Amino acid sequence: MRNGALAGLRLRSPVHGLDRRNLRPVEVLAQSVSTAAPAAGMATVPAIVATTAGTATVWSFVLATAVAVAVGACIATFTRRMAAAGSLYSLTAKGLGPAAAFACGAALLAGYAVLLMAVLAGSVLYIDALLSRLGWSTPPPVGAAGVVVLATLAAGLVLRGVRVSARIVLAVEAVSIALMLVIFAVLLTGPQAPPPAVGEPGWSLTGVAAGVLPALGAFIGFEAATTLGVEARRPFVTVPRAVLGTAALVGLLVLLAAHTQVVGFAGALGDQPEPVVTLAAAHGTPWLAVLLDLGIATSFVASTLATANALVRVLFSMARDRIVPRRIGATHRRYRTPHVAIAVAIPVGAAVPAALFLAEVPGLTMLRGLITVATAGYLVAYLLVALAAPLFLRRIGELTFLPVLVTAVAVPVLAGVCGAFVVSALGGAIPIVLGALVLAALAWYAVLRVRRPHELAAIGVYDETSTTDVHTGRGA
Repeated sequence: MRNGALAGLRLRSPVHGLDRRNLRPVEVLAQSVSTAAPAAGMATVPAIVATTAGTATVWSFVLATAVAVAVGACIATFTRRMAAAGSLYSLTAKGLGPAAAFACGAALLAGYAVLLMAVLAGSVLYIDALLSRLGWSTPPPVGAAGVVVLATLAAGLVLRGVRVSARIVLAVEAVSIALMLVIFAVLLTGPQAPPPAVGEPGWSLTGVAAGVLPALGAFIGFEAATTLGVEARRPFVTVPRAVLGTAALVGLLVLLAAHTQVVGFAGALGDQPEPVVTLAAAHGTPWLAVLLDLGIATSFVASTLATANALVRVLFSMARDRIVPRRIGATHRRYRTPHVAIAVAIPVGAAVPAALFLAEVPGLTMLRGLITVATAGYLVAYLLVALAAPLFLRRIGELTFLPVLVTAVAVPVLAGVCGAFVVSALGGAIPIVLGALVLAALAWYAVLRVRRPHELAAIGVYDETSTTDVHTGRGA
């Protein structure tokens, strides 16, 4: 009887080679929190939102938080039932099928890859800003070299194992969030900065809606814990809690930051180049600017490690699905990490910001452009996984009213945000970049349809209990 029961199991998991069932819940949580880089978002995103939302900025963040939690609930629909390294594309496959899963995977791969470029650039930019405040300045070649050095260190740490990088990420991100909480606690009790002659638009529902698009930029990457589903202990509990907890935590932090800055500038926050620094000067505490740069820099460094971890696991999963070269799905025998994916992804992630530094592209222009492109990828992935959730539940016979309601709220908002994103990006270089990425994805899909139709139809590999798990007691 026992042998008959085992006959239906695989000899080993489709994602074998990873260090399965080894990460503690706090390490999984650190992956999502650090990828979202809330400390950096607290300092930079509210002023961007205020340019369109005006005095409704805080309410835009309230709505963005609700959308992020709704998307997190859709993700949790899957992660309570399956563990994957491919994040949202592996989940989408179970609800919408291979074509939508491929679209989600391509969007997510672009999102993680470009976000890695952005956080590498952001790390170097804010380390340079910190050095400048301390009296040292660096030329552009040093910025490019800094990207290469940081990427090399990240590759080494990611190679050594997710537990090593997760512990470092946890410590660094905790420091950055603590620094930002200190800064905003001081500013919240201080005087207002003198507002400029022209104020921001007043409160309106239109302003709230318009501000949701940039406000969601503070949340991108909050789902990154899903890439550690294979390596987490008790993944069906740990991963959904990490995703939902990160959405709520980031929401609370950016709401605090937005409220502090809106109050501090008396309704004139929009287009402030360095709002927190300006408030610190008005408060008579210019030393807060040093803490600010340190907090943002450390947040970006933590995000570099976390984003690299997520990116290489998505590539690893795609290789196991045979939609990228199979060799990329190899794992290191000693460290049990996707070492070939690391060797492919991280140099590409470093090359782009290093080249932009050498071309002397303005730092903030570079950072905002990269984050904008990354946001487009994440929005598409979030929209598809939200659509897939109720269909997945219906397929397995577990559909209830609540998941339908969550999807009915999240999908129209995300579709509207995607539309607003396209309209807002018109007229610049970003639509050209996005168009090139879409054409590349379509060409990639066409090649797979012709050369690997069976692999494409089976896309969405996830962890499965094997006969080895049963014998060793290590199954999920």
